[in-house]
Amino acid sequence: MRAILDFDGASKGNPGPGGWGYVLYLEDGRHIEGHGGCDMATNNQMEYRGLIEGLKKALELGVKELKVKGDSQLVIMQMKGVYKVKNPNIKPLYEEAKRYEHFMKVDYLHIPREKNRRADKLANIGAKGG
Repeated sequence: MRAILDFDGASKGNPGPGGWGYVLYLEDGRHIEGHGGCDMATNNQMEYRGLIEGLKKALELGVKELKVKGDSQLVIMQMKGVYKVKNPNIKPLYEEAKRYEHFMKVDYLHIPREKNRRADKLANIGAKGG
């Protein structure tokens, strides 16, 4: 099965109350949404959490090919291997995302925030504790 994953993260402050969101578009027409939040985090930590939760859900559903779209150019470039992860707070999240990535073919694409409104809305709900 193939799917598209849109993900986003939000933080109210840096660090501050954080949330993540994702939308998984399956080839059979289903849309699966997920979101959550945590007490204190940076925006990049929440970006990675949205990606990780979306990858987990895709694996759970048996997705073999996944196109991943996110508005964080840094996260996308790190996952593609273009930028190294130097931040010790981000490194464990990066490594966790890479572990899930090994089970499917994944392509990453940076998209502007305006085109990622649904995942952005879910991330902000999570940041508010919803």
